Amino acid sequence: MSKLQLRVAIVGAGLGGLAAAIGIARAGHQVTILEQAAVLGEIGAGIQVPPNSSRILKRWNILDKIEAVSVRPGDFILRSYRDGEILSKQNMVPFAEERYGAPYLHIHRADYHRILVEEAGRLGVKMMLGSSVTGIDFERPSVQLAGKPDFHADLILGADGLKSVCREALLGRSDPPHLTGDLAYRIIVRAEDMKKHPELRELTEKPAINYWMGPNSHVVCYLLQGGCLYNIVMIAPDNLPELVNTAKADLQEMRGLFQKWDSRLRTLLNLVHQTSKWRLQNSEEMKSWSHPSGKFALLGDACHATLPYLAQGAAQAVEDGAMLGALFNRIDCRSQISDILAIYEHLRKPRTTCVVKGSTALRDIFHMKDGLKQQERDRQLTQEKPFEGYPNRWADPVFQPYLFAYDAEKEVEAAWEKYKAGAFPRMSGSFQPNL
Repeated sequence: MSKLQLRVAIVGAGLGGLAAAIGIARAGHQVTILEQAAVLGEIGAGIQVPPNSSRILKRWNILDKIEAVSVRPGDFILRSYRDGEILSKQNMVPFAEERYGAPYLHIHRADYHRILVEEAGRLGVKMMLGSSVTGIDFERPSVQLAGKPDFHADLILGADGLKSVCREALLGRSDPPHLTGDLAYRIIVRAEDMKKHPELRELTEKPAINYWMGPNSHVVCYLLQGGCLYNIVMIAPDNLPELVNTAKADLQEMRGLFQKWDSRLRTLLNLVHQTSKWRLQNSEEMKSWSHPSGKFALLGDACHATLPYLAQGAAQAVEDGAMLGALFNRIDCRSQISDILAIYEHLRKPRTTCVVKGSTALRDIFHMKDGLKQQERDRQLTQEKPFEGYPNRWADPVFQPYLFAYDAEKEVEAAWEKYKAGAFPRMSGSFQPNL
């Protein structure tokens, strides 16, 4: 625990903001979260918790609570859209724990959020709800709030998501989310309804992450809440009107998009009575996440929003929070705040950029149109042993450990030793993170 206690303001009570609050509060600092919503809660459906984030939850002693409301998928399964033929499989149980010392989990986003909120409260993190940020004074520093006095702190962290007010304040201009050309249908079906159909029973009895890959689209399915719910995410080309990011879905239109796909998917979609579609957006890479004053930085979707295709968006935000906590656990004096933010950005920015680009690139693998390229992809998946660049990115012998073996605490330990020796950019010498 740090010898110095800082006052830290975090804008945003999403998963990233809560992870940062937990990490920094565990280091002994006074943390306040400024959240615009009047009531805490999280919408959405399923979310994946890979080993690189479950390792952090384990270190924070909350993994047992997470696991109590989670499902462990046995395998990653990539399928052909035509008939559901298995093209590639990567084991997760027992592989994830044996190889990486932490499990791969599926959890409902609301359960995940609730557990993080409870842990933050247990650690003494204060929540100021109904706090809408109108501006930031980066020098003082302070957060300007609508209808409330300015909030002063030693450090401000912007964790207010894709449509970040904090990011726009840092840039000094408007910075709307970037259109990706895709949208998502997000659906939850009761497993008991699926069991009435013999062809769907296997999907409910053997927990797995099932991907169907097809032209311009893909579908991801997995169990939630002890196997009681089945989470379905269907990706399709964006056809929403301009300036409309969410809309109620036309079920006929949705089913029509997948009418030539695996019969099991068509049966599954007949169980859907209503849903909505969400435009998928991400952010452009920023030159820097922090202000020159050395008293402000961004984290999570506010600075590295990604397409969900690698299932790493929330995990990267949790890594951000864990790293900030580990760094501020080592602070001795206020003058080190700017150095710590420089180390944080130097370590995190290359990794998150790689993940964002890797997720976008995966769309090209998943969405191949019928033809020679798709045939070659399927040949590699069915006939070749995994190699660097393998189409199943979770089985790639180089990329898999890059994702799953990452340990924010160990990265900080190595960086701090070099920092103490003066070997860090903008100070003296040169320092490169371990990728």
